[in-house]
Amino acid sequence: MFTSQTSSFQDSIDVEERDDFDSDEIAGYSQKIQLNCYYTIYLYQGTSLTLIDSSLPSEAEPELRTYISRRLSKGALLGGMGNIATVDLSLPEQAVGCYCCLLEQERSPEQPDADGNGYVICFMGGSEKGLNLFRLELDKYVQGLHSSLQTPELQNLETEVRPYLTQWYEESVMHIYRVVQLVQSNISFLLHAALSHTHVEVINSDERTKADVSRFIKAASLQGLSQQDTTAASLCKAMSEDTQSDLIIDCSTSPPTLANTVSNRFCDDWIQAFLNAAERCNPFLLRQILENFKLKAIQDMNSLKRFVRQAEMSHYALFRCCQFLQGCGNGDVLLQNARAEHSDLPEACSIITVLEEFLLEQSQAQA
Repeated sequence: MFTSQTSSFQDSIDVEERDDFDSDEIAGYSQKIQLNCYYTIYLYQGTSLTLIDSSLPSEAEPELRTYISRRLSKGALLGGMGNIATVDLSLPEQAVGCYCCLLEQERSPEQPDADGNGYVICFMGGSEKGLNLFRLELDKYVQGLHSSLQTPELQNLETEVRPYLTQWYEESVMHIYRVVQLVQSNISFLLHAALSHTHVEVINSDERTKADVSRFIKAASLQGLSQQDTTAASLCKAMSEDTQSDLIIDCSTSPPTLANTVSNRFCDDWIQAFLNAAERCNPFLLRQILENFKLKAIQDMNSLKRFVRQAEMSHYALFRCCQFLQGCGNGDVLLQNARAEHSDLPEACSIITVLEEFLLEQSQAQA
């Protein structure tokens, strides 16, 4: 049993050995933090595209425009929804991932039939596979451009629109990398905080660092992914009432000082994977590792729920449950979530109490 658990866990960590990213992609990101990335914005009216601004080489932009026109004619770009694909352009990389989004203009009383008019925003860099990992961030970043595009004839192009578009990669993709670089091997404390719904407070830092950490915690948490969101909600409420448990990151020192730190073997085992990906300067690999971390945690939560149901009818199943918790290294988090989810089931709560006592005895014996 322990052998299969270890094998499955190692597979989830060793992203580099699987098909998530092939060796050519990893090699392409290993030399520098900032890969070549580009943006383009078009005015879309009826069926025509008019270039407003682009960082693409002059020979590549018409190729992109042809591609976008073809997508629009097929109805493949829906208002406000990003579309990600691989495009072949006259670039050093040749084939790059391309995120495209149509921002439709709000209809005015003077133009009630202006459906489809708006702006097409394109971000290019990395691979299609990599950009897909950041689809939500890219969608949100594009939506942040809405108010700036209301200016007649985009008189704010140089002061607002262009600087915003130029920063798409730094703001939408690099935040996970920056957090790992900031805390290094202390990343396990943030991972544990995310799984256990512990509030994280960043002090003595700039706003960008605070936002980066907040986005990392949100990306690493399981809120919205578990079968019962009420579990996460009740845990968040309970944890927020206990301010003594807040994880504090004090950026007045370099490296930052962390207080109220809690981790476990499960989170510790992921440290090296994050550090290796950060050393390769690969934000896409970092995101894939983070997704694998969450997937493994969800799998273990589902396994525990199954064992708890079985343990209500079988002492052997209870023994297997104890073995599982001892082997997974994430028992404290799993039981915390299980107790919140089974709060209205007395028999399950009795089983969880026994399991909590077992883990406590194990930790005291190892101390």
